[in-house]
Amino acid sequence: MKRFLLILFFIFCCNSSNAQDTLVKSGSVKYTEADIYVDEDTIEKKTFEKNFKKEYTGNDFIYEQKTPEKNWWDHFKEWLAGIFRNIFSFKNPQASLNFVAILLKVLAALIIIFVIYLIVKALINKEGQWIFSKEAKQKVIHYSDMEKNIHLLDFEKLIKESIESGEKRIAIRYYYLWLLKVMAKNHYIEWDIEKTNSDYLYEIKSPTHKEEFTYLSYLYNYIWYGEFEIDETAFIKAENKFKKSLKTFSHG
Repeated sequence: MKRFLLILFFIFCCNSSNAQDTLVKSGSVKYTEADIYVDEDTIEKKTFEKNFKKEYTGNDFIYEQKTPEKNWWDHFKEWLAGIFRNIFSFKNPQASLNFVAILLKVLAALIIIFVIYLIVKALINKEGQWIFSKEAKQKVIHYSDMEKNIHLLDFEKLIKESIESGEKRIAIRYYYLWLLKVMAKNHYIEWDIEKTNSDYLYEIKSPTHKEEFTYLSYLYNYIWYGEFEIDETAFIKAENKFKKSLKTFSHG
């Protein structure tokens, strides 16, 4: 019986506590202005630097990659790649495109080399030599239309006319061509309008004749390609040397 009364007393106490909680919760609580907290901290105004957007224009800040539009050159490469893909066994379309890219680069390089070759060839044909070296230029004999066949020229007459007109440099030029004519006639050299002084020197067998021709070539280059007028003394000295050599090479 006592146990029963204890249980009823416990239940009564719990209900009383719950009722009090309900009354507290349901009661209206009133707040005054003094209960409101006002934040009086100073707020610092933030500003952006001028042109700050330029710092964020790199590839790392591009989150949306746009596929570039294809132009006529891209379509041409794809068309060409399609042809090669039908001829050869490529693993995928990209492999054929890579092959076309390499092929076009090789063709471009060959075209550039060919154009350079044509330019150099034109310059060589125009000047009769490799014109980019001054030293090489002085080792080549240039010919006018009249001098292309030296075997038909009367050098004694040409030299006389040049001296009378005061053109000593041209006279030395004729002496040198006359020497080549005599050397070819007596089989020291084989005349060819395209040959250089070095070519003729290589054909001469005798060391003595080689030495003499070397000096005359130097004399001719110095006077003719020097492009300055020589005085009477220097001309007579050179003329005597050429006359002596003409006699030497007149004997085959």
